[in-house]
Amino acid sequence: MAGRRKKIWITRAQPGAGATAERVRGMGHDVLVAPLLAVHNLDEVEVDLDGVSALAFTSANGVRAFSERSGARGLTVFAVGAATALAARQAGFRSVLSTDGDVAALAHGIAARRGELKGAVLHAGAAELAGDLAGALETHGVESRRLTLYETRPVKLGEAELKPLLRADTVLLHSPRAARALAAILRAHPTPQMRALGLSQAVLKPLARVKLASRTAPPYPLEAALLQLIDKEA
Repeated sequence: MAGRRKKIWITRAQPGAGATAERVRGMGHDVLVAPLLAVHNLDEVEVDLDGVSALAFTSANGVRAFSERSGARGLTVFAVGAATALAARQAGFRSVLSTDGDVAALAHGIAARRGELKGAVLHAGAAELAGDLAGALETHGVESRRLTLYETRPVKLGEAELKPLLRADTVLLHSPRAARALAAILRAHPTPQMRALGLSQAVLKPLARVKLASRTAPPYPLEAALLQLIDKEA
């Protein structure tokens, strides 16, 4: 059963922040959209698909960055979760497989189909990745390559912008990098009444020494599971 109406600070980068905000509003809560990170595509990156038999994406941003640089849509896509898989389908990829988990689950899912792969798996994504997919694939005997297409950079928020955000009941975090940015803010502006909900325990780790009302992650690193915590936690 839903609890009281809450103010929820959404910190993820756009355009994902907008989609999350729509879901949270649909749950009956007030939304404060103030990303702590911004996505910047890297210039002069060439996409070489020679010898590549499949693509791996660990974020919807990776799908978007790849799709802007390459018109190739015939390769099988392995996606880390439902949101990334949806982004791939919307971009025009026809064969999309989702593991609905984390990077380790994605590696296992790809390894289970290694007999179908006739070349390398290309992991296209950010300069700073949440997990080591290439390393995990190596342990399964799957050839992989990494292609860096974008980076996320911290967004500096002014004092006037921060004032309403620091009164939020709950802050949502989708990446360790966003949590590091938040930790820096909260060390300067303590908010012991605020709850932090992170996509995983790894996401919340940078907040370990920050005084907060609570830090909670769902059992699975899926946004749907993350949002369920808004009303479940007191």
